[in-house]
Amino acid sequence: MALPRAFLSFDFDHDQTPKILFAGQAKDKSPTPFAVEDWSSKKHLPQAEWEKLIKEKINSCHMLIVLVGKHMGTATGVVKEIEMAKARDVPCFGVYVNGAGTTSTLPTGLARNNVVAWKWETVAAMVDKCARAGKNGRYAGWA
Repeated sequence: MALPRAFLSFDFDHDQTPKILFAGQAKDKSPTPFAVEDWSSKKHLPQAEWEKLIKEKINSCHMLIVLVGKHMGTATGVVKEIEMAKARDVPCFGVYVNGAGTTSTLPTGLARNNVVAWKWETVAAMVDKCARAGKNGRYAGWA
């Protein structure tokens, strides 16, 4: 059975290093393994082209994981990615990175009770929660 696929949403300007570390550790450290694809845009694209590309990528994932850093208030792309995931019934949750915590600003659309510390046990619990959140069995068996 294929691993569940996660789209990582993060502040491109401030949280590149945590994104690389999180993606690299996900398969081996998480008690519930999942695959992280590096689907972030590698170059600046016109808005409509970027939105089309990201919508396709999010739609091919089982969940969206938001890496919540200290500068989330300025990460407008993250807010759009959360909106896109919700519009496609793709469950999402957040993980605090880069010194962010329970008093840090969250991006619009991400509830505080869906954000956890970067401990692999808590991340795994959220991955499991996403597995149960799919509509009409979309995520059953991570097909």
